[in-house]
Amino acid sequence: MRPRGAVGAAPAGTGQRGPGTDPGPPSRPAGRWKDATGGAAAGGRAGRLAPVLLTGLLLVSVTAGLGVGSVHVPPGEVWGIVTHALGADWAEPAWSRARETIVLDVRAPRVLLGVVTGAGLAVVGTALQALVRNPLAEPYLLGVSSGASLGAVVVVVTGVRLLGPVSLSAAAFAGALLSMLLVYTTARAGGRITSMRLILAGVAVAAVLTALMDLMLLTSDRANHAREVLAWTLGGLGGVHWGSLWLPAAALLLGIGVLTVQARSLNLLLAGEEAAATMGLDVARFRARMFVLLSLVTGCLVAAAGPIGFVGLMMPHIVRLFVGGDHRRVLPTAALAGACFLVWADIAARTVAAPMEIPVGVLTALCGGPFFLWLMRRDARRGDERGRA
Repeated sequence: MRPRGAVGAAPAGTGQRGPGTDPGPPSRPAGRWKDATGGAAAGGRAGRLAPVLLTGLLLVSVTAGLGVGSVHVPPGEVWGIVTHALGADWAEPAWSRARETIVLDVRAPRVLLGVVTGAGLAVVGTALQALVRNPLAEPYLLGVSSGASLGAVVVVVTGVRLLGPVSLSAAAFAGALLSMLLVYTTARAGGRITSMRLILAGVAVAAVLTALMDLMLLTSDRANHAREVLAWTLGGLGGVHWGSLWLPAAALLLGIGVLTVQARSLNLLLAGEEAAATMGLDVARFRARMFVLLSLVTGCLVAAAGPIGFVGLMMPHIVRLFVGGDHRRVLPTAALAGACFLVWADIAARTVAAPMEIPVGVLTALCGGPFFLWLMRRDARRGDERGRA
């Protein structure tokens, strides 16, 4: 028997009550489950095949990302260059030095940053939706990305780098954690988090943090700060180099590793706070630890690629259509889906208006905005149906 649902308190279709209501007996997260997009959970063949298919798609995406651009490099030549650089001389080097430089030094860091950022944002969005039990939660909409941006801008404008090369990421982490705590505390006022309250709190906090960021830029002595920060806040993968990839990659590995270990606890939260507590989970302490972890991952990703929105909103919902609601499957599958999506978004950003490059954050917003509106409309329709019932 599954507990009955409350509109806006949990990922739609999980059938759970919000905090402060009778949770009923805890459900089994790995069983048949109605996902947030309305489809039946796939615990069978589709769920098992999805990670395999997405892994293959990711290889295709990386190949396209390395080969597509102003200088086209065929797939066979792409992997010849890559394997040759790794020390495997299975193919006779027949490519020019210029093409090798383009693939290894220009496109490879960019594509790998796209993989890391897309996977990281998808994983953070998945975890946030479980932690606050809200299908609309994701770093960009909740103001977490704005907090990370403000922290990074403080370092850029002041020039203070007490921690050396990791100063930007550390400041972004602090800003992300602060904004996440502000949004959660504001939305929790009154004892119960709803979709509307959470989004409004995120919008309000993001507006204040953005205003502070604009004020810092207007009062800065260096005129080039505004141009530099504006290009960065639109989100993009350009300008990355090998030396700056290790930090976001390490943050991603840490995040996926910890969240995978804590997948059972995330599943318990789907049954409600009281039901999770009866199963032995210290909800307050668990949330606090997870908020710190997610802020760290978000801060490192924003410092590397800028605030890229809606990846963490779309990927978890799409993935749940195929693998169900068990976070042991959702987390790795969402990471693969997010990586594929952002790599292709970057390919489009480089080629749609060539030779001009569109910020990848603009393209993700063009995809994610309609998706967000559809989720809002669907939740409102479900609320009306439940009210009539």
